[in-house]
Amino acid sequence: MSPDLDRGHLLTEQANPASRELDLLSTADLVQLFCEEDRRPQQAVAAAAPALAQAVDAIASRLQAGGRLFYVGAGTSGRLGVLDAAECPPTFCSDPQLVQGVLAGGAPALLRSSEGLEDSFSGGRDDLINRDFSGADALVGIAAGGTTPYVHGALSHALEIGAEAIAMACVPADQAPMPCRIDIRLLTGPELLTGSTRLKAGTATKMALNILSTGVMVRLGKVFGNRMVDVSVSNAKLEDRALRILRDLAGVPREEGASLLASSHGSVKLALLMAAAALPVDGAQQHLEQAGGNLRLALQRSGAQLQGPQ
Repeated sequence: MSPDLDRGHLLTEQANPASRELDLLSTADLVQLFCEEDRRPQQAVAAAAPALAQAVDAIASRLQAGGRLFYVGAGTSGRLGVLDAAECPPTFCSDPQLVQGVLAGGAPALLRSSEGLEDSFSGGRDDLINRDFSGADALVGIAAGGTTPYVHGALSHALEIGAEAIAMACVPADQAPMPCRIDIRLLTGPELLTGSTRLKAGTATKMALNILSTGVMVRLGKVFGNRMVDVSVSNAKLEDRALRILRDLAGVPREEGASLLASSHGSVKLALLMAAAALPVDGAQQHLEQAGGNLRLALQRSGAQLQGPQ
């Protein structure tokens, strides 16, 4: 869609009858109205569950084969992609290059609005090329209104080179078709503040990205049960979490857990395998590598099991 065309028909641009007198409401009524409307993002995400599941499997398949995941967007949509990408390394100890957020305008646009750059169709493609995006990779193009030229350019490029192309928008596909193979539509309806998609649309987008990245990391073996066994032990809070994981899953006291973490260079997954299989660090590392980094598979192959509650 050309920038000069009227977008007033888009669901995200329509006026919400419930907030017709928003400026006249008492503060208590205003907050209550937001609370009522903010149930819609969860409903929208739930309705998109089949597409989200398809996307998780498609992205995981690319990453298992050595590819990477890129989020591309402008404004709020792009910032949410950058946020989700930035949270993967500390949560899953993933390489910072594995999940990347590409924002129109780059790093300066995180702090200062540069929404004008979203109108460049070639900009999305060029930013991907500059990051060596290839046919082995997966792309999630995020655009609340579904019309952002920057995102369309990136998705078109992904399709052209054989990469996985996934679209995420908050309007029906017939209002704003997007070039993609998997189409995720989070239909949150008109915003209480007309056109301000940082509200319900932004909330639904954040929820959907949480599902995508966490689901993918589960499929990659970075989770055991519901524990983040690949967590990066980079500060006191995360060290405490790691020690509790060792206690809960392997029955290891804190002092012994600290010793295991030191021997495993902070790898919770490796420390768990060492404790369960009574292996030295080199032996545990070998088992883990042979299992492709999957702790559950490494435990099975070593004939060991975790003793603590799971």
